[in-house]
Amino acid sequence: MRLQDIFPISTLIILLIFSCQTKETPSDQDKPSSIIDLYNWDQEPSTETQKLLSKYTPFTLKTDLSILSDNQKKMIKILIEASSIMDDLFWYDAYGSKNDLLTSLDDTEDKAYAMVNYGPWDRLDGNKPFIDGVGEKPAGANFYPTDMTKAEFEASDLKDKASLYTYIRRNDDTSLQAVPYNYMFVDEVQRVSELLLEAASLAENEGLKKYLTLRAKAITTDDYQASDMAWLDMKTNQIDIVIGPIETYEDQLFGYKAAHEAYVLVKDMEWSKKLAKYGAFLPDLQKGLPVPDKYKSETPGTDTELNAYDVIYYAGDCNSGSKTIAINLPNDEEVQLAKGTRRLQLKNAMQAKFDKILIPIADMLVDDSQRKHITFDAFFSNTMFHEVAHGLGIKNTINGKGTVRTALKEHASALEEGKADMLGLYMIKQLHDRGELTADLMDYYVTFMTSIFRSVRFGASSAHGKANMIRFNYFNEKGAFEQNSDTGKYKINRDNFETAMDELSELILTLQGDGDYPSVAKLVDEKATIGAALQADLDRLGEAGIPVDIVFEQGVEVLGL
Repeated sequence: MRLQDIFPISTLIILLIFSCQTKETPSDQDKPSSIIDLYNWDQEPSTETQKLLSKYTPFTLKTDLSILSDNQKKMIKILIEASSIMDDLFWYDAYGSKNDLLTSLDDTEDKAYAMVNYGPWDRLDGNKPFIDGVGEKPAGANFYPTDMTKAEFEASDLKDKASLYTYIRRNDDTSLQAVPYNYMFVDEVQRVSELLLEAASLAENEGLKKYLTLRAKAITTDDYQASDMAWLDMKTNQIDIVIGPIETYEDQLFGYKAAHEAYVLVKDMEWSKKLAKYGAFLPDLQKGLPVPDKYKSETPGTDTELNAYDVIYYAGDCNSGSKTIAINLPNDEEVQLAKGTRRLQLKNAMQAKFDKILIPIADMLVDDSQRKHITFDAFFSNTMFHEVAHGLGIKNTINGKGTVRTALKEHASALEEGKADMLGLYMIKQLHDRGELTADLMDYYVTFMTSIFRSVRFGASSAHGKANMIRFNYFNEKGAFEQNSDTGKYKINRDNFETAMDELSELILTLQGDGDYPSVAKLVDEKATIGAALQADLDRLGEAGIPVDIVFEQGVEVLGL
């Protein structure tokens, strides 16, 4: 399609002038050493930057590649190359010029921490700057002009301003202009498209071949619906890639703009078979949600699928700060209602967080009488059903305010994550009552409670961190748990825990259905906070050297390719 088929000539002239003046080419930047190479992770931290880096612990992303064909191994190399381009594009989304920042830093440890955070702001500390003189991180990251106000944006008569796939920039006359992603970085997305087509030519699975072919087109047009549908249609592929501008967490001004990212994945076929049955329960579970019928009037797509994977490459948004261990996609509400979603459990990354972080937290903060209930199976299930539960509730408000995402703006992601946590527990209880889950229900509850301490450490800049702060404070008020004043350890009160679970589920579903932005903003303001007692517990975890999250040693060389 010709550019003038999309934009009027006057707009094209503006875009061409703008592009010549401001475009940065991420893929032309010098590639620095990996994060792992820049810091000695075995040393005792002494400087401030070393203490920041010690909040992470390294983990090598590998899987058994002997089960793959030669073509599949070749595909992985190609898909990693495509993903590395998305990594550079996310730098632009989050900060701007990656090259300018990294070359300005003389200290290799500062450089390493900037690479962890994709910028000079600490994602685990509310985006606090850790480099002198950079100032506060703009709420809209680099998606909008830093001097643009919310009021100016909302008052502008600008086509596609709320699109997931446009940057907002200023023209020479200071007016606002929406610049499509595929136009801002036409060379980069064209290269990604070529790589996806090259991978498609090697694909032995017809569903994967079709998806890669359609995704190659989508990345150049910013029209992802057909490729999303194709991604849901493929069932038997062993290699997978999630790639594109996808999640909107990075845009904390409005929550409109999708950030670039990629995962390269190898499906665990046996684990996936075990999980296949659970998606079929969604329509029935939707009917039983603890809210009036109008808040559960939509029917979840019946093509919902659960799979387990080893992830072998993270890039961009998903690799910044706290790392994703499960995915629920696509985000397109029309696709979700028409076909459902796929839930991807990243088993090797999940195991790393369980072993390196959750177990040490449990040893410090869980009452001895309930410590036995911390299990990997419960951690895996809680994470899995969190992702499944994204499909419950409704995607559109009940009063004509549009989608829940657009109505709740920058708070939509935090509330959605809170909903998924609560309804994930609801699903576990319902399936346990039906005999579909046979482990002790307290395994799920105690492991869930312990995970709050893990996730709340992600900080206020993370939607997951905010959701966990809200839940901790709400559960605390409801007496869902108690802390022993002598040992400092927590114990769940099961009846109160289940009551709080149901009541918070109802509150969140109602706020979403009503599109009640003021009430959601109030909830976030009042409860997405860390009180003195909780902060003392988190400080204890830090003093004990328990990491907050993981960083990856990854890539073609690590995989032996």
